[in-house]
Amino acid sequence: MTPARRLPHIDALKALAAQAIVLHHLLSYGPIARAAHAALPTLAGLLHQHGRLAVQIFLVIGGYLSARGLAPRAGGLNAPLPQLLWRRYLRLALPFIAAVALVLVASAVVEPWLPDLVPGSVSATQLLAHALLLQDLLGHESLTAGAWYVAIDFQLFALLALLLALSGRLPPRWRRSGSLALVALLVLASAWGFNRFAELDHLAVYFFAAYGLGALVHWLGQWRHGRWTLPLLLALLAASLVVEFRSRLALAVATAVLLALAHRHPWQPGEALAERLNRLGRESYALFLLHFPVLLVANALVAAVAGPDAIGLAAFALLSAWWLSNRLASPFHRWVELPAARLDPRRPVAATDASGLGRA
Repeated sequence: MTPARRLPHIDALKALAAQAIVLHHLLSYGPIARAAHAALPTLAGLLHQHGRLAVQIFLVIGGYLSARGLAPRAGGLNAPLPQLLWRRYLRLALPFIAAVALVLVASAVVEPWLPDLVPGSVSATQLLAHALLLQDLLGHESLTAGAWYVAIDFQLFALLALLLALSGRLPPRWRRSGSLALVALLVLASAWGFNRFAELDHLAVYFFAAYGLGALVHWLGQWRHGRWTLPLLLALLAASLVVEFRSRLALAVATAVLLALAHRHPWQPGEALAERLNRLGRESYALFLLHFPVLLVANALVAAVAGPDAIGLAAFALLSAWWLSNRLASPFHRWVELPAARLDPRRPVAATDASGLGRA
């Protein structure tokens, strides 16, 4: 990625959010989590309870980057819809399938010590559902932490692309405003309606308030009417929080405000910091996928060696699992994630991601 294409504020948000999610899972499963809650109940409780909200940051960023990749100035797609969906599937699903395979191997190894953390019998139908990113829609138990996000990311990308494809059928002069209107209406419908029903959390419409908002931040930041339309949209979303407060949506709105401010006042860190943030940002999807098998092995070691009450060993295992997950993200990104993108020879590798998790 050339310096001109870097988005250091997005890299920084992705890096922080990814670490929050890793720590959230480390403090939610197994003897490591129990020991951490016993030693530091307040801090562990906060990360356990609220760390998962960091996913909302990825949703907003995902919408923002998808807007840049699919239609930089709105008004229709820049490639055929089936081609875009196939590229997106390769980008998300192939690394996800590799990570699920690692989870299954780790589960087989640690099952004697962690029977409650590993899946029971795994059917061919369940594996196929995961490979197609349909596990939640078909009612299958997830085989790894965060599997729901990968499926929802693909749904959201497909929904945004479909809205842009529909707007592309309008007369040329109406395409841009038409796509903005379609996305904004669905964002408001999600915030005021779909997002208020937890039973819909396996569907894209539940999360589209965050994802579509990210897309609109990008488009309205370039539009001459954006100075008043974006504040109006944010005010309508804030009003929906007054009617029914949801911390996840509040964080999404706050993230959108940060992105809008950064668009007007770009942050330019030093070259060394920018390089590091860029690496952490582009490897965030690999970290997201890899940390759960590492978590399983670390918890099994604690359970096998000293039992669930060994606070000192559990603390060492937690830090080791966090460090190892971050170290393994680089080779996984290089040897699994990037080759998955290269399977579509028509797509430049430098533009392989429009996701909140991965390259900016």
